[in-house]
Parts: sequence; structure tokens; C-alpha cells
Amino acid sequence: MLSQGPDRPSGTTDVRASARASPAPSPDRAVRRLSASRPKHIKPEQNGKQIGTQAARLLEKGAPHPLGPTAVQGGINFAVFSSGAEHLSVCFFNEADLKQGRVTHEVQLDPIHNKTGDVWHILMPQLDTSLLYGFRVTGPHQSSHESVPGHRYHQDQVMLDPYAKGVVSRRIWGQHAPELEWGEVLGLAATWPQAAGVLPSQEPAFDWQGTKPLRLPREDLIIYEMHVRGFTQSPTSASQHPGTFAGLVEKLDYLEKLGINAVELLPSQEFNELEYYSAIPGTDNFRYNYWGYSTGAFFAPMTRYSQAAADGKSGQHIINEFKLLVRECHKRGIEVIMDVVFNHTSEGNEKGPVLSMRGLDNRIYYMLAPEGEYYNYTGCGNTLNCNHPIVRRFILDCLHYWVEEMHVDGFRFDLASIMTRAHSEWKQPAAMPEGAEEDAGEEAVMVEGAGVPVGTPLADPALIEMISEDPILRDTLLIAEAWDAAGLYQAGAFPHYCNRWSEWNGNFRDTVRAFIKGSDGTWSSQFASAMSGSPSLYCDTEPKEEDWWGNNGGRGWKGNRSPLASINFITAHDGFTLADLTTFNEKHNAANGEQNRDGESHNLTWNCGVEGPSREGAILRLRARQMRNLATALLVAQGIPMILMGDEYGHSKGGNNNTYCHDSHLNWLDWQRAEAPSNGYARFFRHLIRFRLSRPELKRASFGNTHHMAWHGSVPDEPDWTETSRLVAWTVSTAGSDPNDFGGLYIAFSTFHKPITLELPVWPGRLWQPVIDTGKPAPYDFLIADEVLSEASLSSAMAAGNMWTADSLYPLLPWSAAVLISVPEKRSQ
Repeated sequence: MLSQGPDRPSGTTDVRASARASPAPSPDRAVRRLSASRPKHIKPEQNGKQIGTQAARLLEKGAPHPLGPTAVQGGINFAVFSSGAEHLSVCFFNEADLKQGRVTHEVQLDPIHNKTGDVWHILMPQLDTSLLYGFRVTGPHQSSHESVPGHRYHQDQVMLDPYAKGVVSRRIWGQHAPELEWGEVLGLAATWPQAAGVLPSQEPAFDWQGTKPLRLPREDLIIYEMHVRGFTQSPTSASQHPGTFAGLVEKLDYLEKLGINAVELLPSQEFNELEYYSAIPGTDNFRYNYWGYSTGAFFAPMTRYSQAAADGKSGQHIINEFKLLVRECHKRGIEVIMDVVFNHTSEGNEKGPVLSMRGLDNRIYYMLAPEGEYYNYTGCGNTLNCNHPIVRRFILDCLHYWVEEMHVDGFRFDLASIMTRAHSEWKQPAAMPEGAEEDAGEEAVMVEGAGVPVGTPLADPALIEMISEDPILRDTLLIAEAWDAAGLYQAGAFPHYCNRWSEWNGNFRDTVRAFIKGSDGTWSSQFASAMSGSPSLYCDTEPKEEDWWGNNGGRGWKGNRSPLASINFITAHDGFTLADLTTFNEKHNAANGEQNRDGESHNLTWNCGVEGPSREGAILRLRARQMRNLATALLVAQGIPMILMGDEYGHSKGGNNNTYCHDSHLNWLDWQRAEAPSNGYARFFRHLIRFRLSRPELKRASFGNTHHMAWHGSVPDEPDWTETSRLVAWTVSTAGSDPNDFGGLYIAFSTFHKPITLELPVWPGRLWQPVIDTGKPAPYDFLIADEVLSEASLSSAMAAGNMWTADSLYPLLPWSAAVLISVPEKRSQ
């Protein structure tokens, strides 16, 4: 997500949503009264029968923890939190009934026998685990009970368990459900089908084949931000299982060959891809929630990313398919990072559907104003009440599950700054003195959350501390998108608890884009800072004057960090691709049907002289150099690089910088281009990744003196930091066993519009040998022998370069970059 740019369609970003009520439950429709003659054992053939509270006592009381469904001796224990529920029942479905919004079996819980505190629970023996489940909750709704603002219980619908480990609804991506009438369970529309949780399986445990989470050193990571469906959905993938976890497994060899050792999966927890479904004006296409930043079930892998779901297999097979992906990634030395959205849910604002948390305990799960309106720090209608103790517990339980059960290696937290805001809280009023007039209509009052006004950014947020210090999460990678949609910007001072967190570095993105395209200003010095790990952001303890957070609540978190705090990126899923940065000056989002008003307008791009595609040779050569310059900057900078899927071969979205709604070639990887042997840029990118992995000089774990950086201009040791400077050059050296024998790299970026000649620093007993030159045509842009560049051709190119480097000189074309390695003089003879 770009700074201040939400991962969704354009819409309101008001902090408090308008106070319009959801459609109210019918006041004369009581909760279903259930038969007391229900037998103990529930079988699917007893369709439609219900078991009442008296018969429920013949079952087992159950335990209030752990929450969710748990296989225990004697059956399955169900436990769900709902503090304001008056009645609660467990509903069971076979899949045929689920599709029609019918409950197959319903078991009403006894509030005396089956409730401990605010947790309802029951143990069900001999339960058919092919059934699916949910909860029906009866309680007040603010539309008909003005004395209970914030409550939104809806007895006509069945809630999805927030702790459901798997979900079954539609099995095929984009498939519509039957149109059902309002009030029939969850039949809101064909695009909002009934969804139900999966019961714990009796099948054998998944075979991890001895694999474990990798826990790679952060300085070694090459992160690849990718979309599970988009990776293999294109017909060019020739995948047997396109668009699925299984399809991704088929293509893991590609990532391994590329040099990727960490994949960051765009949201892969259960979401509704038809949430935005509507015709795009002027086209035959429809909008989808393609990126998935609208979670519906946080413990469950996305059902329609599973080939097992499409094949009609059980929920456990869907879960196991995700496990298969993780296992096979680990076999190839690739970590799996989940992009998680603990800032809002798919229930939206007061106009949105009642699906899960809203119907279980709206006042606990969401940040609400005193009259029950939704605070909207996300731009998506609601805000998860992250620092409330119950929600903190939920988030920790969820992270534990993905680490312990699914073996993931880390998490990227979308709009993570929301997790630092004070929660909202409702409290029962104090007991009235005897004889005092009692206000019978006031059930509860809104109080300040965490001792401060609701929404206040907390200097020491409980949730972030719990995640940071949690022993189960101790070795996981934690990445914060350190801002939100309501103006809170914490980059450089996100509460990191002894450097546990890394951050998306939006400053790196903007600086590299501006310098590489040759913008006027102090970009040369800022570019040098970005290349050295952004010390002004992560090392310096003094915040800038305009840094509101760093000068207030974030003051104690500023500085004393390492380059590994920075997740360096130039492109991400939202925004221009790397190729489009060199092809378009303006966004071209007409295909979204929003009259080009959506998406970020400030993109720091340069079309190299012509807007859009061109056949002009000079334009194409300049764009090729600029693409290589951007890629080189990303992969020689200190910090942790993140690559956008498709950038490795030059994927274009036609200038669309907000493709949130397109399930099409705009977002799909083009395998013909990715694997084309004639794609010189793809070869360059692949070798660039391998080069970074092989060079310790590029992987500093601190800002100390272990590695030495020296800055140069057109002559050694004379950098130019003026506003007219278009050259940044530096050396990174490492000491060998002999104190007089230094290895290292010379790196230079020139955005001058004319060729220049560089004078190289002289290191005794060593010569400079060119490896990368973005001004050269492929394959001479990367000098390494492979199936394209023969040993003989490589030797000839080296000899030509030595004509310059022997005299400590090196020529650069306009808008070009070069990387040279220091080698002992005897090796070059």
C-alpha cells in the first residue's frame, strides 16, 4: 500500500462513519424454539431437526477455552465469545443446505449450563465432521433499542466463527451463489453467499516431511511480493491448477532459479472476491476484490485459492493445500510471509453485511463512537478494536496458529499504525445508591480506551508489545506498514521493541524514483542515504521538525536501529510497475470505471519522452537503461529488498496504478515473457539478485564500521551534494585477512543527460573489474558467463573494459549505472 493510499477502491476516509443503522431484525421474530426431544447424536440424515437447551444438557458442558472448535477426547468442544448475547446456538450445515441458506441442525446452548463469563461453550460427542458450523446469536440491536448503542445482534442470520480454521462457501473463484431472500441465514445476495466453518478433521496429520520454518537471517532476504491467483492464472503458465496454492507449488522452481528466498503473499486468508462485484461502465468487465484486503475469516486460508475446493474436497484438504505450499517453499529455501489485515474486516460500515464479528459482539470487535458509529481510520468503513484485551487475544491466537500449525515464517501487517491506536470500550455503569432514581434505559456507557481518548496513538501499545515479546513469535519476521488512512505516519519510529520490527520504507521508494529520473533538488544526498540503509530514518535519534509522531508519542522509538529496519521497495501491488515508471507520466486508470479519479496522482515517474508505448529506438533504449537503473538501486541498497511480482521481466499494467478490481492480464504473470530466453532484462534481473546474495558488502546488519562506505564524485572522495548534482558514487569495502588487501565494490549512478567519465579510486595492489553497466546492451549489461554470454565473449568484453580501468577510469552513458568489483591485480593479468 502506498503512503496514504488505501488498498481498495476510492471512497470515504472519514474517521467516523455516518450513523445509519443496518437493516433491523424483525422485532416479532423470536429465536427458534428448539425441541427438547433431540437425541444426543447428530446425524446429517436428521435434516432440519433441532435440539433445545434441556437436551443440550444431556451432551456435555464443554470448556470455555480454547476458543473455536477443538477436537478433544469424547468429541468436539465449541467455545465462542459473545458478551451481550441473550441466547446462542450452534448451527450445523451439510453443504447442500448451506448453499440454500438452510440450517441442517441447530443446538441451543443453556446460558447457565453452557456459559462461563462471556464465553459460550459445549462439547458435542460423535459429531459428523463432514458438517459445517456457525453460530446464531440473539440480543439487542441499536435500531430498536436506543439504550444500547453499538449492539447489532441479528437473530435471523448465522455468524461465521472468527476462530474457524477453514471456511466453505463458494468453491470456484467468481462463482455466484443462489439469490436468497433477506433473513434466510446469510442470503444477502448472490455475491454474499452463506459461509460456514470447517470442523476439526479426523484425517491423519499433515506430513511436513521434516521441514521446519527457515528463520533466514534478515540481511539475506530477497522478498517477492506476489499474488497467489495472479502468479499462475494466465493461460501462459500452462499450470494444471491455475490460480491456486497447488498451482504456485508447480512453479516454485521458477522462484528458486530467480534467487527468491522469501515470498510475501498478498492476503490469502478467506475473503470475498465478489465484494466489489459490479459492471465496469463502458466495458464488458466486472469489478472484483482482487487483492483481497478485506478479510472475512482470519484463521482460514482462502478457499478459492485451493484446487482441493474446486475439486469438491473437504475443508481439511483446503487447509492441507496451503500447508503443502509452505512445505514445498521450505524445501527450496524460500520463506513464506503472510500479508495480514488486522485493521478492518469485510463487514464494512453500518451499511455492510452482518457476517461474523458484528453479530457476535460489535461493541468489542470494532472501534465505536458513543452513539455506535464506526470509527474509520482505514478508509474501509470500520476499524478493528485492536488494543481491546479480547481483540488482542484474538490477534495473538491467530498469529500463533499460522506459525505453529501452518509453519509460516513471518507477517506483513497492513496499515499497522492502526494497531497502535487506543481502543474503544463499553462499561457497565456503577451501581446506583439505594433509593436513588435509576436510569433503567442505560445499559452501558462508553469510556476512554487505554486511559486516553479513543483512537489516540499510543506510545507503548499493548498489542504491539505482546506481539514483539511473544515467545512463540520470537523468530518470526514482523513487517509494519507504518501508517494508516487517517493521517498517522510512524515510519522510522514504529514501536519496534528492540528492533523486532522492520518497516515498509516509503521514503526509499520516493527518493529512488525521484533521483533516477533526474529530478531537481537535494535528491543526490537523499539517494545516498537510501543506498546506505536510510540512517537518517533508522539510525538518527533526532526526528525532523515535520515528524509529528517522532516528536510526540514516537520519540522513544526514534533511532538506534539497523539497516534491517528498512524494507526497501520501489514498486508494490498498488501503484505503477517498474516498467510503467519509465513509460508513463500520468496514471491511466480508465479501465477501473472511476473516470481516472482513483489511484495515487503523485507517482514520481518519467516516460522518457513519449507517453505510453513507443517504437522509437532512442526512447526504448533509454527506458531499458532506466528499468535497469531502478532494479540495480533496489538490489545494491543496504536494507531488505522487496520485488514486485512481474518486475523481474518488465510487466506492464498499461499505466494503471490501482488495479485492485481486475482479475485479468493486467495483474497476471505473463509466463511467456518471464521465461523467454530472448528477454535480456529478465536475465539481467536474475543475475542481479544472485549478485546481491553473493556480496556481503551489500548486506550490512548495522550502521557500524564493519563495512566501510566512501563517497565519490567524478573524482574520488569529492562527492557533490548540491541541488544540481546528478551523480552519486561510492565504494563499499571489506577487509581481508591481510590488512592491506581490501575487497569491495565501486557503484555509480549518473542521471546526467550527457556521457561522463569517472575517475576510479586507487586501491593498492587491486584493479576494478566491471560487472554491471546498465548503459550496455544485453547481454553485456551483466558480465557473467551463462547460456547467453559465452566465456569467449565474456573475455572479450572484460578486455575492452580493462582498457579504461587499467588507468582508473570508467565511462558512463547518460542515465546509467555501473558496478565494479575490486580484484587482486594478479587476477586480471
